[in-house]
Amino acid sequence: MNVGFFQTNPVFGKKTDNIQNAITEIRGLNADLVILPELFNTGYQFVSKEEAFSLAEQVPEGQTTQALIRLAEEKQVHIVAGLVEREGEYCYNSAVLVGPDGYIGCYRKLHLFSDEKLWFEPGNTGLKVYDIGQARIGIMVCFDWFFPEVARSLALKGADIICHPANLILPYCPHAMITRCIENRVFAITANRTGVERRSKDTLAFIGTSQIVGTKGEILYRASADQEESMVIEIDPNVACDKYITPVNHLFNDRRVEFD
Repeated sequence: MNVGFFQTNPVFGKKTDNIQNAITEIRGLNADLVILPELFNTGYQFVSKEEAFSLAEQVPEGQTTQALIRLAEEKQVHIVAGLVEREGEYCYNSAVLVGPDGYIGCYRKLHLFSDEKLWFEPGNTGLKVYDIGQARIGIMVCFDWFFPEVARSLALKGADIICHPANLILPYCPHAMITRCIENRVFAITANRTGVERRSKDTLAFIGTSQIVGTKGEILYRASADQEESMVIEIDPNVACDKYITPVNHLFNDRRVEFD
């Protein structure tokens, strides 16, 4: 299975241009699964709830999801991408999953970071695992990485690959995702962004370093800190089904949940 990411540097508010940039890049990839960053189509640093709402879209009817649906059908690829979702009067920091047969699902970020709490509602979709044929995938978004229960829950539900759209500014995540993979024996694809946004008193510098990590914590590929780039590599998702650490130690069967 060929899996990968596109590490972007979006221009804030230029949705059509950012979407087209992703479409152009993915058209040139030979991939079965591609992850795009958190809020890849809008940029990250909103200055008001009204601004976030103005750039939000309904899912799956909105511009971004519909464009990704058409691309997924054209390329016969599954895509996970972060965007601002609008439902009624509320906005969510969400990630959509589309595939060759159309729209599949939407995850709303559970753990909001910093000023996100001013613009978005906490996620309420729960953690789901999707069978896309070649693998079972789970989705989490950016700051969800800080909470090990998220990756563990997805692994317990059968995820082979954790798809992780992100807009990282803290430096720890690339290292922490190695641990998430080791402690759950899953693959993880973190699609981060690069660049700087200065739309308020705070300057946000995004760290890039998108990566694909194997089930034993091996870094299969890590991107640069400051360049747009894509990468696709071949993995065997069935490796994630093996939860034995030694012949007598099973990652999940040995858990002492009665002491949690």
